[in-house]
Formats: sequence, C-alpha cells, structure tokens
Amino acid sequence: MRERRTARVVLLDPDNRVLLLKGRLPSAPDGPSFWFTAGGGLEEGESMLDAAAREVLEETGFADVALGPALWRDEVVLADIEGEERLFRQTYILGRTAGGPISRDGWQDYEHDLTDDARWWTMDEIVAAEETIYPIGFAELLAETLAGRIAAEPLLIATPDGPVSPPPKVP
Repeated sequence: MRERRTARVVLLDPDNRVLLLKGRLPSAPDGPSFWFTAGGGLEEGESMLDAAAREVLEETGFADVALGPALWRDEVVLADIEGEERLFRQTYILGRTAGGPISRDGWQDYEHDLTDDARWWTMDEIVAAEETIYPIGFAELLAETLAGRIAAEPLLIATPDGPVSPPPKVP
C-alpha cells in the first residue's frame, strides 16, 4: 500500500478558537460529513512545515501564520481522490494566526464540491459538539494543548487499527 505524508494544522486565532472545515471524503461524496483541521499532502521535496504553511494559505488565504510545534500524529487507511487506498501518515502541527474569515480562492474544484462549511470553534463548542470531529479525541487533545501540555515528540493518537484509547496525556 502506498503512503501519503500529510501535514494537518490545528489553527488557532488570538482567542484560542480553532478553525475546522466540514466536508466529506472524495471516496464517499454522498457519505456523512465531519469536521477536520486544515491540511493536506506533502509535495515532492517539501518539509512538513513548508507543507503546513502552503496548505493553510491554499485552504484559508492566511499567509501570516506561526507554525509549530508538531502536536500529534496518526495513521489511517483512506481512499484518496483517485479512489486508491493509501496509508495516510498525518502530523498535526500547531498554528497561530490573526483569524478572521477564510478565503476559498486557493481551493481545488473537488474541495469546493466536498467542503460544506468552515468556521472558528471555541473549546466549549468543541466539547459540546454532537457532530464528528477528527481526529478522534480532538476535544481532549486540544484541551491538553491549550493548557500548555505539549509533548517533546508528537503523540501517536491513532493507528490503522483504530484510535489509541484513551488519547494519551502529556506529562
């Protein structure tokens, strides 16, 4: 199975609200929607931080973003845009920006088709959410991050066999 390295960004505004996008998988365009962080695959020769910055710019229009550190990582098997199953190796990176409305100008056609919403969420809204937010355990992981408990190395939060349960706590 081919792998796809992916940079995902936990993008926070000055009020510690996090930007989440709502959409569906390319392999299941009529399937259920869910919320997720900005991000995407690394291009040839691109570093994780370079990919994170590029993806944030493409998906939000925000060019002034402070990135780092890497927070979490997971591995999940999903079908890509062509329908091929791949092992996605995702690294979640903390990002800070001034916030505001996003621009969809950098989106690919399929992103316009599969992304239904984007908005800034407070921690209370995330905890109370009844909709699915990825990664699994996002509320707990974000709470640890906002409390300043960030591991020296990104925490493994899920494998192809499923989420690490419960989400790991940072000492």
